[in-house]
Amino acid sequence: MTTRTAATEVTGPREPYDDHEVAPGAGQGPRPPASTSTRTGDDGDNRTGDDGGHRIGGGDGTMRHFTVHHDGVTIPVSRGGRGRPLVLCPGLNSTQADLSELAELLRRDYDVVTFDLRGHGLASGADRYSFDAFLSDLVAVLDELERHDPAAAPVLVGYSLGADLAVRHAAERPGAVAGLVLIDGANPLPEPFITDIDLVEFRAMARDQARSAERAKGTARQVLLTARDIFALGQEIDEVRSKILDRYREIDRPINMIMSTAIAGDGTEGRAPRHNQLWRGGVERLVREQPHIATSWLDTGHQLVFTHAPRIAEIIRRAHHPSAAPAS
Repeated sequence: MTTRTAATEVTGPREPYDDHEVAPGAGQGPRPPASTSTRTGDDGDNRTGDDGGHRIGGGDGTMRHFTVHHDGVTIPVSRGGRGRPLVLCPGLNSTQADLSELAELLRRDYDVVTFDLRGHGLASGADRYSFDAFLSDLVAVLDELERHDPAAAPVLVGYSLGADLAVRHAAERPGAVAGLVLIDGANPLPEPFITDIDLVEFRAMARDQARSAERAKGTARQVLLTARDIFALGQEIDEVRSKILDRYREIDRPINMIMSTAIAGDGTEGRAPRHNQLWRGGVERLVREQPHIATSWLDTGHQLVFTHAPRIAEIIRRAHHPSAAPAS
């Protein structure tokens, strides 16, 4: 896979990664825009290193933006903060702009890298959206970071689908990450979420999500996927999670899970009770086999990364102390 990186200044018509209208994500209601700001150093991003490429290293508090080109798509990446490296991977129907509050909290203690998956945010669209395609976006970003700083394995934090991508990457590349923090995803479900009786409801949810995304078109929170894309990916993620227990067995790094108690909402009728029980049952199944995995449950829904960002940042700091030396 050929990857090309270009550094860019944060000037001109390019949209910043904050203060946009919010496009609700998968299973998410409206969220207030984050009140964070973007900082750029006076030296910008256009310094050329000894290898003739742009220097994109972080850790000095300067905010940098660059792009990774691979597989016919352009992936925008932001990096800033101080400390050990930490990569924050968004999920389906979420963008790095959506995760800006959590990213800013973590930048106080970590050198944080955020990016957009294809078809999300300021990334370009694609002619295919699949688990493997999204995984290739994550791998391309991590490969570029490793190329510039091969000695610093990052903590990999994944939200929702991003958690599943993180587990697959860590299983396929032992030693490539210092540890995993998995936020409401990568659940080894004992049964599929989307069964025959759920098809009509999940198709309707996918249509609603696609319609809601129209409000964010042209902003850093846009999602270009169609309702058909979203529904097909939901089914594919179910299939991925049915086999993910085997992936966990291949990972020898610390794993922390931050999970919601009400991923399907707090209703007492319909699919919510069954799906919430299934969600907890999958984690309990994992911990029985892998008792070293630490789990934190937050009494909320799948919006936890937006509604409970300070709490999540605190759990991450406790799990991966900022002063600890990064694993290599």
